[in-house]
Amino acid sequence: MKIRDDMMEPIQSSLKKWMKSNKEFQTTFQDIKEQVLQDEGIQALLSDHLELEESDIDRHLIKLYEYKEASKDCKDCPNLAGCKNIIKGYTPHLELNDQDISIRYEKCSYKIQDELQKEKESLVQSLYMPKQIKEATLAQLDTTSYERKDIGKEIIEFVKHYSQDSFRKGLYIYGPFGTGKSFILGVLSNELKKKRMNTAMIYMPEFVREMKASIQNDSLQSKIEHFKKVDVLMFDDIGAESISPWFRDEVLGAILQYRMMEELPVFFTSNYDLDQLEAHLATSNRGDVETIKAGRIIERIKQLSKPIELHQRFRDNG
Repeated sequence: MKIRDDMMEPIQSSLKKWMKSNKEFQTTFQDIKEQVLQDEGIQALLSDHLELEESDIDRHLIKLYEYKEASKDCKDCPNLAGCKNIIKGYTPHLELNDQDISIRYEKCSYKIQDELQKEKESLVQSLYMPKQIKEATLAQLDTTSYERKDIGKEIIEFVKHYSQDSFRKGLYIYGPFGTGKSFILGVLSNELKKKRMNTAMIYMPEFVREMKASIQNDSLQSKIEHFKKVDVLMFDDIGAESISPWFRDEVLGAILQYRMMEELPVFFTSNYDLDQLEAHLATSNRGDVETIKAGRIIERIKQLSKPIELHQRFRDNG
């Protein structure tokens, strides 16, 4: 983003008034001019453009003074929050058009780094996931047992070799409550963030309620389309929810079918193994039993992920 000089006119007008009223700037016009002419950037401009006359300098003195006082390329700023410039995060550049001197503002390195970091943060979307999970790091991952070392290896290998051009299965991590299955998803999403991959972590019981509520505001289809196409999708605690045939077939089934056809990975955590999950999905919240439709969901899960069991309780290394 560039900020033109004409957008700065209100600021420059205020600067003129401030210079006139502020005691520190009750100096002679000549003193200010001498200060301005000592600036290296201004000296470079004048030596590159010998056609500029003294009257041109006088006419643009306020702009030149603004440039002189600014921090150029973050030289006098410790960080973005400590930026001393009129517009935080933007560094000035002098420009010449005929005999008119102007200032163009561009994002500084601190501003660019800040926006990149925010962009990275936005890559990890989560629905109703606890803060501890969203901030999980690989260093905190418990690898005290063989099964945990295997999962850690699977995550590292997935992140290392993941590419949008070649399909790699996700994981179906199952085991009892308290084994840290959700934490593993948090670690994975933050590792993928470093590679600028979009991920979505979804806590399934709340996801069911979210999708039902979306029918009322006509946002259901757009949400389904989003989760179909995100780079890496993660369903946390699948099987913990009581679902309707509509949700199983039209929402979950549609998302998994699309991702299976397009070879987009999905990760799952559950307290159920796949046989137990199939039995759970076969029984609707009305008590109906539909084994064939539940079996279709399980087949899609098998196509998209590799089952891995986790027994030992989670030990926080943070």
